[in-house]
Amino acid sequence: MRPVSDRALATGPVSPPIVRIGPAVHHWRALGLRQIVAYHELLYFLVLRLAKLRYKQTFFGAAWAVLQPLLAMAAFTVVFGRLARLPSDGLPYAVFAYTALVPWTYFANTLTQASNSLVDNERMLTKVYFPRALLPLAPVIAGLLDLGISTLVLFGLLALYGVAPSANIWALPAFVMLAAVTAFALGLWLSALNVRYRDVRHAVPFLVQFWLFVTPVAYSSGLVPLRWRVWYGLNPMVGVVDGFRWAVLGRPDVPGPAAVSALAVLVLLLGGLSYFRRTERTFADII
Repeated sequence: MRPVSDRALATGPVSPPIVRIGPAVHHWRALGLRQIVAYHELLYFLVLRLAKLRYKQTFFGAAWAVLQPLLAMAAFTVVFGRLARLPSDGLPYAVFAYTALVPWTYFANTLTQASNSLVDNERMLTKVYFPRALLPLAPVIAGLLDLGISTLVLFGLLALYGVAPSANIWALPAFVMLAAVTAFALGLWLSALNVRYRDVRHAVPFLVQFWLFVTPVAYSSGLVPLRWRVWYGLNPMVGVVDGFRWAVLGRPDVPGPAAVSALAVLVLLLGGLSYFRRTERTFADII
């Protein structure tokens, strides 16, 4: 047995140090970006699971990635192109509409899945720790597969109508990234709010439907007066849709709102990460 020194007897028992673990407050680490990167293997399996389950036991399978924008294009062409005769920047209206519907369909589907990702994975949240932001991020990445398939159909549609792709096609990946970041940023906000307020699940479809009509999908952004263009660009999907049309079709000549939309997305993303990190410690208790 080890002898006890007189000094130890005089001072009494030594209390173990108390270590408090919590997120950094004044550092970028508070946003949890490093943890997301550290758990990249889990993210891979979450994305793979979503990709496998998306069209499991479906009749059309991956064809749904094409059917959704194609059917919407057909309806828009009849209603807005033929009946309302909305301008299409000198392009066949079907091509004009489908080019916008490709990123919009990706955004709408991804946002809906991301907003419900925490509630749908309740068992994972209450049993094991991992960066919760992986759950809304997984559908954003998994949805890129559908986006790629519908983009291939877009180039087939261009060939069918005899429209040559624009020389700006090199910029298309940048606008794909902008669409993905937009969906992720809003998914962070809505998924965190959905844990506390289940009304969000019912409000998201209405929000997506409303958002469609304030985004230049069925019409050209050229219809918006110049004095309102900057404010209009605060809608992130304005920059995405105009950017897709500029990259693929060369119209509009300069996607002006894109810079404003990118700035709005950056603010949404940083705010969403910050809010998500502040509230994620309570997810397992209230979900």
